[in-house]
Amino acid sequence: MAEILGIGCTHRPLMMGADADWTRFLDMVLADPDLPPEMQDPANWPPGMVAELADDHGVAAAGRHRATLKRHFAEARRAIDEFRPDVVIMWGDDQMENFREDLVPPFAVMAYEDQEIQPWMERKNDKNPWGEPIDYRYTVRGHREAGKYLARGLIEAGFDMPYAYKPLHHPLAHAFKNTILLLDDERRGFDWPVVPFHVNCYGSRLIAANGLRLPLAMRGQIENMDPPSPNPSRCMALGAAVARIMKDSPYRTVLCASSSWSHAFLTEKNHQLWPDVAADKRLYAALQEGDYDTWRATTTAEIEDAGHHETLNWFCLMGAMEALDRTPAKAEFIESWAFVSCVVFAHYAAG
Repeated sequence: MAEILGIGCTHRPLMMGADADWTRFLDMVLADPDLPPEMQDPANWPPGMVAELADDHGVAAAGRHRATLKRHFAEARRAIDEFRPDVVIMWGDDQMENFREDLVPPFAVMAYEDQEIQPWMERKNDKNPWGEPIDYRYTVRGHREAGKYLARGLIEAGFDMPYAYKPLHHPLAHAFKNTILLLDDERRGFDWPVVPFHVNCYGSRLIAANGLRLPLAMRGQIENMDPPSPNPSRCMALGAAVARIMKDSPYRTVLCASSSWSHAFLTEKNHQLWPDVAADKRLYAALQEGDYDTWRATTTAEIEDAGHHETLNWFCLMGAMEALDRTPAKAEFIESWAFVSCVVFAHYAAG
């Protein structure tokens, strides 16, 4: 039987830009004409948010946060390198990148071959933390055979699994691209083949919001916009099936979930100003304790209320780790109020 290593991380888009830009989502909300006047007053914000913003609009705190995340990405990279996987299966959200108006499945296995991406050309961004030119090229290794093996196994296990051999619209969705770039902070190359596993995390607001935030004026219309995302318990069942399939495979496998947790711009009850940190902490406590029943009992309504849309990637990982009877060897909760979301890193020892 093959060995499996479990990794949970983030694909933190803010890490792709300067520290001074980390409040750009907050600034968008503050500029929204439908933000109630009282919510524009920092006196009505959580103390943690005010402390992060300090007197420099969060620049110093962003620098400290970046340093913490870089340390955790380096640790995750060391764990992956020491494990020497045949394939990395990575759950990530699709934000109108390949899941668009012409096709929105709940999940999809992307059984790509190797491909060359231009991460900064896609962003039209000539400034990045690595000082790379706008036409910089980066090779992402794929593993079509492992992707086919997984898709076949899921179909045989009762999951009607969409799959693709080439991108429909976007060469590599940001959840996967960012994760690989952040795991390769020193630019040594990420030589481990990756099978992106897309999850429709944004569900009822995917198309209407173009995978991002909605104007505050549309808060009351979300339920009627698009069909919902796959429910959390189904994500766990799928993750469990993936674990069983890859355990019986010839491939040493990393199962990785990449996303931050509650997002401020998805947390409508907080007027999109800060994330649901309390809900994050409840799920994190259950993660630490191996309390998978708490995760499985979470409903789609609770996901949407807490801005936990992207956490569905982690529900897949939780299902896999439960099936393997694993609890985290190491985990850390990194709190943030002003920078969109809190971040969790978790490491489940190989076995």
